[in-house]
Amino acid sequence: MNNPLLEKAKQIKCVISDVDGVLTDGLAYIDNQGNELKAFNIQDGMGLKLLMHAGIEVAIITTSLQPIIDKRMQQLGIQYYFTGQIDKQSAYQQLKDRLSLPDTAFAYIGDDLPDLAIIQQVGLGIAVSNAVREVKECAAWETTAHGGRGAVREVCDLILYAQDKLQLALNNYLRLG
Repeated sequence: MNNPLLEKAKQIKCVISDVDGVLTDGLAYIDNQGNELKAFNIQDGMGLKLLMHAGIEVAIITTSLQPIIDKRMQQLGIQYYFTGQIDKQSAYQQLKDRLSLPDTAFAYIGDDLPDLAIIQQVGLGIAVSNAVREVKECAAWETTAHGGRGAVREVCDLILYAQDKLQLALNNYLRLG
């Protein structure tokens, strides 16, 4: 099968995701003490873990600067994450340098204007279905699920399928936990 999307997905060595609107539903829950809470989709988290167990790097670049993000990244075992990034390009360049990978080896999942530049630069730019119009127009692919509602898992499954690594990821996950 010569599907252009699958061909791009076969090249991916690192998946980068935004947080608000992608790993979460984009809503800000603020309690009476002013603490911001976020709801993360557990299946998205499992997808990211499966990628890592298949030898595919996972990274996060977000404008948000909330302690809950640090906690979630630690829970998932994600070592490459950049918070408080108004200029996401700078964080992306740092990640590229650290991993020594070309643009074509990266996928980026985004939903809003701060994600545009990287979506246009990487090998596989992805918009979640609730993304703004400008992001959807520039992305190579749009998920059917909304951010925070399984969109990231959809991307993870696509990449694992394209690279025929689902069974490897599952075996490693079950063996290593």
